[in-house]
Amino acid sequence: MTENLDSLSAMLLFAAMGAYALAFVSFALDLARRSAAVGDSVVSGAERIAVARGRATAGSVTTMERPASVDNSDVGVPLRKEGLSLKVGVVFSAIGFVLQLGAVLLRGIAAARVPWANMYEFSMTGTLIIMGVFLVALFRRDLRFLGAIVTGLVVVMLGITSVGFRVDVVPLPPALQSYWLVIHVLVAILATAFFTLGFALSVAQLLQARRERGAGLSRFKLPGAIPNATALENSAYRVIVVGFVLWTFTLIAGAIWAEHAWGRYWGWDTKEVWTFIIWVIYAGYIHARATKGWRGSRSAWLAIIGYSAVLFNFGIVNVFFKGLHAYSGL
Repeated sequence: MTENLDSLSAMLLFAAMGAYALAFVSFALDLARRSAAVGDSVVSGAERIAVARGRATAGSVTTMERPASVDNSDVGVPLRKEGLSLKVGVVFSAIGFVLQLGAVLLRGIAAARVPWANMYEFSMTGTLIIMGVFLVALFRRDLRFLGAIVTGLVVVMLGITSVGFRVDVVPLPPALQSYWLVIHVLVAILATAFFTLGFALSVAQLLQARRERGAGLSRFKLPGAIPNATALENSAYRVIVVGFVLWTFTLIAGAIWAEHAWGRYWGWDTKEVWTFIIWVIYAGYIHARATKGWRGSRSAWLAIIGYSAVLFNFGIVNVFFKGLHAYSGL
């Protein structure tokens, strides 16, 4: 029975990956469509200016018309009237989320415990929450321009998870048989989800900043319809602050759990050290945002470095560094 449920869970996970891949294509098409629409608007505006100048020269008018500009002073508003490709992307994202939710639930039923006790299960649940946070945010703020980044990242993560981290259901080690497994790890997953969204916003910020400077993005034309770099930076900051608060709780809860399990709050274990390093990087990011000289691209790169440390902590430390936290299951 356990093996059957686990096999069905794996099948649902692959189906979710397919749905996310289709969502990625749809979001990319929507990004291209809106880029073309903005380009047409700019051309139309330029034509109106040319006509107005001609009339002004002839003395028929005294003022020139200005082209309509895209209001991107903040990261959008709740979704209303949208194109077909965006709707398809959202639908496939929701379908993938439901399929993945089924996969996670079946894995938990098969294991008769919470489904995040090893790297495979953590990745399954973590990417599920990443998509959940994105979908909720999508209907509150217009984050459609992040759809391709988020769904693409989730597809890559799930692909690596299915190939490299897949393990059978096994009983929990004694140190993990605690209610702290539910609290500590779940909060860490939530923090990672918010850090992921902040990472995506920071990448978009860097690309948009280059576009605004006219830094020659002829090979990669970022749509002019997405928010400006300052708005993206502000949104990334707000999201990362939420993740930082959750990560702070993760660090504190981990120390309390360590005292219950091993009789000490801190032991300089590799996993503990990297969890603290991540906290320091994001604390530095938040402090940098309060320093005028570290705003803009510098703060975005610091956010990206922080997320790289999160990925390193999960994908490298868990696999190649041995210690008391060696619960990858590999």
